[in-house]
Amino acid sequence: MTRRADPAPSRWAYKVQRMWLTPSFRMGLRMGLPVMVVALAAATYLGNEQRRTDLFASIEAVKRDFQERPEFMVQMMAVDGANDKTLKTIQELMPASFPLSSFDLNLNDLRDEIRKIDAVKDVSLQIRSGGVLQVDVIERQPVALWRGPEGVEVIDEEGVRADKLDARIERPDLPLIVGDGANKNVTQALELIAAAAPIRERVRGVVRVSNRRWDLVLDRDQRILLPEKDAVRALERVIALEQAKELLTRDVTVVDMRLADRPTIRMTQVARKELLRVRGYEAED
Repeated sequence: MTRRADPAPSRWAYKVQRMWLTPSFRMGLRMGLPVMVVALAAATYLGNEQRRTDLFASIEAVKRDFQERPEFMVQMMAVDGANDKTLKTIQELMPASFPLSSFDLNLNDLRDEIRKIDAVKDVSLQIRSGGVLQVDVIERQPVALWRGPEGVEVIDEEGVRADKLDARIERPDLPLIVGDGANKNVTQALELIAAAAPIRERVRGVVRVSNRRWDLVLDRDQRILLPEKDAVRALERVIALEQAKELLTRDVTVVDMRLADRPTIRMTQVARKELLRVRGYEAED
């Protein structure tokens, strides 16, 4: 008598069927297996150093071809608002000569570098159509010269350095201020210089004393000592005396206005001797 085969699946067949009915197993088999095959093939291919070098070179060539397409090329730079010295400095900051790819330009870094230039107060950059790098510069407006620890500097109304000079004669059109803290009180210094307009040709500069008050320095080694408060008014009084009595035309070295109710003057040595001689002569008479 022939024995009939057992229709029930074997234990291993049953386990395989159960695994295949599991969604995660089917997903892993459909996606994981191809990934493993691709990864194995890539590892085999890239295992050779020459093939790796050739592949990376090809990728770099494709990247460079894309970045150097005509629509991405910057052909020239246009700078507005900068003087010749600032323009030359900006040109030296460019990472490469034109034409160059816009991908090789980091506008944020370039903007930060341009802002470090003394004469630049602010700057904006943009790439215009036609491959033009537009640089719009707002320069600091020089109002005075400050002789400080680092030499003679051109400063703006905020006391910020706009340029550095080798000698004061390079900018004779700007007034000179001297002393510690003078660059922090530019507005006061300019007010004094404006008040001294009637004797402008004789003014050599203003000196900040102990970071509290000002002295106005004239030619012939004359100096006007001004008080901490109402310095402009005190200076106007001295100029009024000059216009009425020619005070500063005389042999005077110092006009001391620090005490508003008791101004004093200091004469030259020759003038003092002459005064003593005259007084002595008069006393004998």
